Amino acid sequence: MRVLGIDPGLTRCGVGVVDVEPNRTARLVDVTVIRSSPDEPIEKRLLTVATGLIELLDRHQPHAVAIERVFAQHNVSTVMGVAQISGVALFLSAQRGLAVGMHTPSEVKASITGYGSADKAQVGAMVTRILKLSELPKPADAADALAIAICHAWRTGVSGGTLPNAAGAPASGLTPAQKAWRAAEAGTRMSAAPRGLKAP
Repeated sequence: MRVLGIDPGLTRCGVGVVDVEPNRTARLVDVTVIRSSPDEPIEKRLLTVATGLIELLDRHQPHAVAIERVFAQHNVSTVMGVAQISGVALFLSAQRGLAVGMHTPSEVKASITGYGSADKAQVGAMVTRILKLSELPKPADAADALAIAICHAWRTGVSGGTLPNAAGAPASGLTPAQKAWRAAEAGTRMSAAPRGLKAP
């Protein structure tokens, strides 16, 4: 199973591609960071990242795409950039008929290290070990993208999974983090619904 993982960001978008066998052995295919300049208009920045993602998707032909889902952020501008790049990645994946998994940071950390509150150094060290690399890919966005890709492969497809399948229906049960995310999304829909009407 080949997975393209994305650590979405407007200034730095980490992308990692891994091949994972049924025995969970993972091999590095490619890793990079797509950069856009804060001095450019937003539309040009989105085009820069989209162009980079298109090239990588077409060159590596992944079976699935995995994107980090940020649960909460205090920096509004950072949240906007992450959301915009996530939208671009989702659009490009849908164009190609690719299954997409969105994983919270805690899910990625738990999958890679066994500890949902692991720090970046611990995650990076495990990514290096899992992929049998001589050194950790830098910057951190690159290592995070690889962790996201490995997490997705381990939790879906290759070894059976608990995450939504390509049709959007849960393959089986949801993790606590996924349940919390769905509850938060449902709460947002309810609060945004017109008074007297039920949210869909």
